[in-house]
Amino acid sequence: MSNTNALPIPQKPALIWLNVAIFTLTALVSLTVVPWYGIVHGYSIGMWVTFALLVTLNEMSITAGYHRLWAHRAYDAHPALRFVFLLFGTMALQNSAWVWCSGHRRHHLHVDDNDKDPYSANRGFWFSHIGWMLRDYPSGEVDLSNIPDLRRDKMLAFQHRHYALLAIVSNFGTPLLIGWALGDVWGGLLLAGVLRLFISHHFTFFINSLAHIWGKRPYTEENTARDNPILAVVTFGEGYHNYHHIFAHDYRNGVRWWQWDPTKWLISSLQFVGLTRRLKRTPAFQIQRALLSMQLVRAQRKLEQLPAANGPATHIEQLRRKIAQEYDALASAVAEWTHVKEQWLEDKKRAVIEHLEHANFQKRLREIEQRLKVQRRRLRILHAELA
Repeated sequence: MSNTNALPIPQKPALIWLNVAIFTLTALVSLTVVPWYGIVHGYSIGMWVTFALLVTLNEMSITAGYHRLWAHRAYDAHPALRFVFLLFGTMALQNSAWVWCSGHRRHHLHVDDNDKDPYSANRGFWFSHIGWMLRDYPSGEVDLSNIPDLRRDKMLAFQHRHYALLAIVSNFGTPLLIGWALGDVWGGLLLAGVLRLFISHHFTFFINSLAHIWGKRPYTEENTARDNPILAVVTFGEGYHNYHHIFAHDYRNGVRWWQWDPTKWLISSLQFVGLTRRLKRTPAFQIQRALLSMQLVRAQRKLEQLPAANGPATHIEQLRRKIAQEYDALASAVAEWTHVKEQWLEDKKRAVIEHLEHANFQKRLREIEQRLKVQRRRLRILHAELA
């Protein structure tokens, strides 16, 4: 006898067969054909160097270009640099910059929300790593309404319009051309084509998956993002993800000088040759405030977990008072910093106004001086007539 009151089993979203085919084929070929060809025929040193160079260019175009330049507007770039990022970002085969940045901005706005975050880590490692691209999930629907600034960029518009053709040409044409130039077409297709794409994809995907699961949260616990120096190595600096999620508009992810962030170093060094400018940096005070706030929260949490038997009540009360004093000191420092910053902004505004007023004053003086010159000429003519 059937149960007419049974709830319907929810249907999984439809598979996106193109994505399934790309990820499956690149994985299978990379794990089987690539090593087989290497054992039987071998790869030249030049081919391996080309492979490493293309992986670096693909990853840097995603981290420095798609991510920090366009998604977060953390700095401005010269058109020539933007073109390079767009060229190798297309080759990375992670969709157009419009689609990529739109999804990433939604990720930051709704981080860990299973219904709105396109690759929410709360739905598990597989989903956040690659599963979100294999099915037509509602959270992953393309909505370009949150990138009005990027839609005004003609270069990005051209890439979005012709993305399929550009992606095919760059992913097949470039490896074949390199293989032909180095005398090994199949080697070029396998190393510079398939393995390069497989490695580049999963290095980037680690940022959405492992960087939200494995590591520490020194700046905030309001989301799942973690700082992980090991992941920073394979993601070209993006592994300092806890910092990034609280200070998303900073062009740096590894904020300490010793933290591995080649993307930061690239952006910073290119400003000396005029290719990057207006680099955004989070004030040191805000960074220290976030670190200190988390330390205080954790100290308070540990204090609340202390059993009464661990020591005299007076000692625990002393600890509570010390933590309360530290909170008060932090609040006082924040209030003072805010006041000083507001005063600085007011002074800066006043200086700008004074500069404009001075410029207007100088302009009016020049106009008056010009009128006087014209008047003197008229008087000279008049005197001549009188003579």
